[in-house]
Amino acid sequence: MSKNAEPNLPSGLSISIFISVASIVLCLITGWLWYYYDHPLFAITCLLGQTVLISIVIWQACDPFADAAEFIGHQFRLPGSVRGATLDAVASSMPELFTGIFFVVVLTLGGTGETEAARGAAGFSSTLATCAGSAVYNMILIPAICTIFISFYRKSRPTIDIERRVITRDGAWFVAMEILLIGFLMQQKIHWWMGVTFLVFYGLYVAILYIDVKRFQTKMKQIESLIVEGFSADQAILQLKSSGVKVSRDLAARFSGKGNPSSEPDQEVPFVAKVFFGSFHLILNQLTCWLIISVSTLVAAAACYWLVEVTKMTADKMGVDIFFVAVILAAAASSIPDTFLSVASARKGDDDGAVSNAFGSNIFDISVCISIPLLVGSYLNDWNPIELDHQGPITGLQIMLASLTVITLLIISHNLQLTRRKAFLLCGLYAIFVAYAVLGSQGYF
Repeated sequence: MSKNAEPNLPSGLSISIFISVASIVLCLITGWLWYYYDHPLFAITCLLGQTVLISIVIWQACDPFADAAEFIGHQFRLPGSVRGATLDAVASSMPELFTGIFFVVVLTLGGTGETEAARGAAGFSSTLATCAGSAVYNMILIPAICTIFISFYRKSRPTIDIERRVITRDGAWFVAMEILLIGFLMQQKIHWWMGVTFLVFYGLYVAILYIDVKRFQTKMKQIESLIVEGFSADQAILQLKSSGVKVSRDLAARFSGKGNPSSEPDQEVPFVAKVFFGSFHLILNQLTCWLIISVSTLVAAAACYWLVEVTKMTADKMGVDIFFVAVILAAAASSIPDTFLSVASARKGDDDGAVSNAFGSNIFDISVCISIPLLVGSYLNDWNPIELDHQGPITGLQIMLASLTVITLLIISHNLQLTRRKAFLLCGLYAIFVAYAVLGSQGYF
């Protein structure tokens, strides 16, 4: 059954609409006060209100995109962990990609700086800050939020349980990408071929996922063959396990308690895309799926351009460098879709998809969301290398990201389970990261 068959929580809809209306009212009032009195407090309040609105627009653009991505995953019979690491990750990482591109383009062509190269360096530095901040948010805060939510929502199993494959595959690959990025950032200049290198490594990661998909589909066919021979689904799973084949929780959940899969499509609730806080449902097919993806992409791109402009103005009004504002403000705003997508996966029992989405989004952020803006920036700079602003803070930020990643992996690896207590520990780690960014904006790093 599609995740869309699960009823929405009315309270969640009410809260979302209330926050949207309150943000609009806040922006109108403080915007009017800003216009007439030109006080920094009114300006910053208005800009923060706009950031909340941008987050909501990005969320509402990416939510139907994610539904369409899941429809594609269903069509290709992808395991939850692979779907979370690829389709869900791409759906939720669109904001980081567009934000990075707009940072490079806007600051290079219209930013502050004596030369175009200096402006380009500021743009790419902001891209790195956004992706690094988003990676920390995804890696630490999203699993924590999912766990806290599930601990209250799912009384029968109030924990997030993770397959070891998610950690050894997605987690280890992310650490490897971080180490490669740190190695590149320690150079004085960033070259266009470094972006190509990351894209090649992402291709290798997708190839590894493809191998896992083929294994998963082979096991599905084995279970289906046993069902055709007269076994029930549960008996077929036990038969496969007794023969030494490992059956993941995701695979077992697709068959457990069911009959012949060939009869299931007619009984399934159609996949639908939720629009405007789930108030409207669009039935997904090959045409509507790609139409939704196209429209969602355009809306997300417009929202990300708005986010870049708001980040610039916020940094100016606060009198701090845009690099440090992007680490927190732009990163958190662009990570909203990841949060809701992971929580939705956890609600329907797909714990692996919830966690692998966070890992997959981070891999996509480093491999693609940094590479594409780097190539765009290199093109605008006549393919000359980009000399980074904030060389020390950028390297320190990436080292902290790698350190926090290792700590988070160790926490998740313990019993392959996240509890409420571990979730609060992860929230503490994120508070340390925010403190680091705030102190850095004050010149302590």
